[in-house]
Amino acid sequence: MARQGAAREPADTEVVAERLADRLARLGGPVGQQVAQGLRELGAVDRAIYSAVASTSTPSLDEPLRRLSNAANNSRLWLAIAAGLAVAGGRTGRRAAVRGTLAIGVTSALINLDVKSLWPRQRPDRAGAGVPEQRNVRMPTSTSFPSGHAASGFAFASAIGRDQPWLGLALRFLAAAVAYSRVHTGVHYPGDVVAGSLIGASTGQAVAALMDHLPPTGSPSRPDPDGAV
Repeated sequence: MARQGAAREPADTEVVAERLADRLARLGGPVGQQVAQGLRELGAVDRAIYSAVASTSTPSLDEPLRRLSNAANNSRLWLAIAAGLAVAGGRTGRRAAVRGTLAIGVTSALINLDVKSLWPRQRPDRAGAGVPEQRNVRMPTSTSFPSGHAASGFAFASAIGRDQPWLGLALRFLAAAVAYSRVHTGVHYPGDVVAGSLIGASTGQAVAALMDHLPPTGSPSRPDPDGAV
């Protein structure tokens, strides 16, 4: 049964790259044909990396990465960090926490309501690829492309970095670890997390920049003693 699942895997996982490649190929011209071929090759590399990660024995990493992946479910990891910043980070920390939380909300809506429906990609055949059972986390029911975990993590880190650059850098490393954990546990292909990371980072930067144009909330205006507003 595992071999049959593995044999079906390419047909299931080439959806995104193949659709793009077919559209480009239909446009004609040498450039379109070259880009289409490049997309097909990237799809093959994507699946090969997933298979290599699945077949590489890493018993000392399996449990920590499984726990990290679960910790980031529903953005709990990032919301906990935001709460800590809001409590202990002073005014700058509170502003950073608001930026990060808002970035997560915007990115999650963009990924789940828009991008995933535009490019439906089935989840990997984890059993057929031979992912060890001790790595397993719950397989999401949503489509695979792009990774929401990766997008939320990089959105949060990028937005936080607007106010606290060094913390933002550290959070980017943590977001990268979460993104990899989704491949390690078998629920995403590498291409899913790369796309999610790029979408999240750009959305986080956009949200943080937009907040720079909002009026500060910490110093409300005082009424004029003569009654003028």
